[in-house]
Amino acid sequence: MTGETSAAPHRRAQLRDFLRTRRARLTPHDVGLAAVGRRRTPGLRREEVAMLAGVGVSWYTWLEQGRDITVSAEVLDAVGAALRLSGPERSHLYLLAGLNPPPPGRARDTEVTPELLRLLDAWGSRPAVLRDRYWNLLAVNDAARTVFGFSDADHNCLISFFTNARYRAMHVAWTAIAPAVVAAFRADAAHAPGDPEFSRVVGELTAASPEFARLWARHDVDAAVQAVKAVRHPEAGDLLFDTTTLAVADHPDWFLVLYNPQPGTETAQRVDGLMRSRLAPV
Repeated sequence: MTGETSAAPHRRAQLRDFLRTRRARLTPHDVGLAAVGRRRTPGLRREEVAMLAGVGVSWYTWLEQGRDITVSAEVLDAVGAALRLSGPERSHLYLLAGLNPPPPGRARDTEVTPELLRLLDAWGSRPAVLRDRYWNLLAVNDAARTVFGFSDADHNCLISFFTNARYRAMHVAWTAIAPAVVAAFRADAAHAPGDPEFSRVVGELTAASPEFARLWARHDVDAAVQAVKAVRHPEAGDLLFDTTTLAVADHPDWFLVLYNPQPGTETAQRVDGLMRSRLAPV
């Protein structure tokens, strides 16, 4: 018996208990139904959930009993709506039913919280950026603007890597690392095939950069890893950073990218000096 097969009964048992408890917490009044007849147990009846979801009573009963039946995303969405599931609960339902949860809504439609902005500023003279799953820049601290040359015109990490002349020129081994950067982006895009925002980024960059178009056509795929970012700043000289990417817990499609000066180099002192010179009165 494979690991997946042996795990399936446990997953279906969890699904059974989850659906029962979600049903039990609702009353007919909660969902706009009239309470008919005497109820021996609290919560909605199975037939009421089935009616609200637009599915057959027998099918919903089998689902709640944890039987090995075929489910679709559309039906799970209908059941989730009937049970008034929250976003995390809806994702949990998908996982228990053996499906991949739908991707969260586009991060660009959500305002970055003051807490995250303060966190970026608290990184001090160390560069830090907040990006979404499409590598769109959501927020950039002053150090990232100063050290990497980001400006208000930069809206996507990948696009800037190919089209921001100052940012590109600072990368010591740009030609060597460009294929790995494109391969990592393709790996991220593969998690959401057909997503129009990934297509938009690729289309915009393909039109702007023949180099990107050539690398994208290779279809190379590679996972992004914690890496060293090496740049040659026109004023501060060679800078080496350890790069760490952290997911934001309440926005799983947002990523905080922190750049920490490598120990044993003069990067920290050079960056501190660079930031002090920017703050010095003219």
